[in-house]
Amino acid sequence: MSLIFEDETYRIRGAVFEVYKSLGPGFLESVYQSALEHELKLRGIPFESQKELPVSYKNISVGKFRADIVCYNKIILELKAVEEITNEHLAQIKNYLKITNFDLGLLINFNHHPGVDIRRCIRDGVTYSVREDDVPYNYS
Repeated sequence: MSLIFEDETYRIRGAVFEVYKSLGPGFLESVYQSALEHELKLRGIPFESQKELPVSYKNISVGKFRADIVCYNKIILELKAVEEITNEHLAQIKNYLKITNFDLGLLINFNHHPGVDIRRCIRDGVTYSVREDDVPYNYS
């Protein structure tokens, strides 16, 4: 079974792993975001940082949110530097997919040890599935 946006995700994961390999756990989210943006540029991966996206309710604008990074104009990256991913973090990425109609979000926790924690959140119509990435990267 193939993964949604498999090639794009593979390239993004490579950039994430490179940042984690170089920095390891323990920094603020903003440090990882800056490093990842630089690595995405070096790899020629198209992205927008802190992309502002509208939130609508019954055809009126009720606010906006800022996605940490949007790659390929279709994959949301939500970055964290926390001890562990919580249900609130998972709800956040699901809500981002819901309001954008994007089909894939990656929830990335750089403060995880012994490896970066990447969760794939997939929107399939009105349902969502979240799973840990198959190939964790071990930092050593």
